[in-house]
Amino acid sequence: MPDEPLDLAAVRHAYDTVARDYATHLPDVRAEAPLELAVLDAFAAAVTAGSTAGAAPVLDAGCGTGRITRYLAERGCAVEGVDLSPGMVAEARRHHPGHRFTVGTLTDLPHPPGGFAGVVLWYSVIHTRPEEHPRVFAEVARVLRPGGYVVVAFQAGEGVRDVSAAYRRFGHDVHLERYLVTADEVAAGLRDAGLREECRLVRRPRGAEQDDQAVVLARAV
Repeated sequence: MPDEPLDLAAVRHAYDTVARDYATHLPDVRAEAPLELAVLDAFAAAVTAGSTAGAAPVLDAGCGTGRITRYLAERGCAVEGVDLSPGMVAEARRHHPGHRFTVGTLTDLPHPPGGFAGVVLWYSVIHTRPEEHPRVFAEVARVLRPGGYVVVAFQAGEGVRDVSAAYRRFGHDVHLERYLVTADEVAAGLRDAGLREECRLVRRPRGAEQDDQAVVLARAV
């Protein structure tokens, strides 16, 4: 992979390649533990409770094939998605035709300032080098309205994992790495972007998982 801070081309290519199989094998939230879903439910409840007119607008940033978009929509949020991969966006549109999905990057979201009551980064920053997280969190803060919420899910720890083998099982020759960070690091990055941590969850691996799973919920101040 080229030595650049945020290799968008490689990640885009990988997910364009695996998009159809991704949608087939992970169509919903079956991979999430009840604890993670409880945080998503709390996020949806907080966002909708603060909405004064109609459903609360939520951005699923790094939406993939739209599985979290649908989950939050079923809980009263007016969700739209954005993703780096045109292939993943195509699958999201195919499987969830009632929602709006756009191609875009986390560091340059195609949305005006202050338009959302909530932003979801559900395993969306795992392929972003940690030193680039401030750019992502600043962009999230830009599109979030005052008092809005952001929820970030990720694998917690230190180092880099080569996750290419997970897709080779389905016949895809792609190169894909994910970066591990701690909940403290994510919370600090959100704080630097003007977002106040509300709660966090860190749980131990289960099943075939290699790493701790973490979720941080924060609010714009």
